Amino acid sequence: MEHIPAAAWLTEAATAADQHGAGDLLRIVLIVSVVGIVLLAWFLLRGYRQDDD
Repeated sequence: MEHIPAAAWLTEAATAADQHGAGDLLRIVLIVSVVGIVLLAWFLLRGYRQDDD
């Protein structure tokens, strides 16, 4: 395994980010987070529902 200086690695990572972008990954993470929050809220709040039958 060859040794790559930190500055060269950072430059290479920044170049790769420009080419591919993090937009898709960020979009997926945000959508999954929102869906998870909604499902968690539904699961927790359904126990507080009062049935007045």
